[in-house]
Amino acid sequence: MSRKKKTALRIIPGNWLDPFDFKAGFPHPARPLEVDIGSGKGRFLAARSGKFPETNFLGIERQLVRIHSSGRRCERAGRENVRLFRMEGYYAISQLMPANYVANYYFFFPDPWPKARHHDYRLFNPAFMDALFKTLKEGGNLHVATDHLPYFEEIHELLQKDDRFEESKAFEPDDEERTDFELLFSHKQIGRCSFKKNGAGELI
Repeated sequence: MSRKKKTALRIIPGNWLDPFDFKAGFPHPARPLEVDIGSGKGRFLAARSGKFPETNFLGIERQLVRIHSSGRRCERAGRENVRLFRMEGYYAISQLMPANYVANYYFFFPDPWPKARHHDYRLFNPAFMDALFKTLKEGGNLHVATDHLPYFEEIHELLQKDDRFEESKAFEPDDEERTDFELLFSHKQIGRCSFKKNGAGELI
């Protein structure tokens, strides 16, 4: 039985405790960096990076099989401006992402942990908001989409009440950019919102 080919686009830090310069892994590290959290099989990454070849895209995904799948998809498409990082999103942003570093974050269909006893596992909370504010560049954006409307309302309210972020027109992907999860749940209503870092407020 042949083994599936590993992706050459994967980034593996030498240090898992301190901020890491993810841009150094790209052919053109000076370009803006956009980060897709929970990048899945890479449908959005492959499409978006093709539309914006002058931007670097980092996909963060915890499942190795999805890293390999998205890597092969982006390699077949010739996406030299894509890199992949296997890690849980909260740790990647709160511990490893440098300050004032990311131009845009994309959070599409984050795990809603629907059972009440599991809500503490959800990605968005006040501490995570601090990490987003710290790592986004001034004027940087975060874009959210989910079919789990109670979780969407929770995220939306959390962002609205944080004066460090200003709501903007919700990001709407084109047909090629829609993730596999969005295609799967296309029959359901999808909540979307976008917010920009405005620099107000201070970290405690």
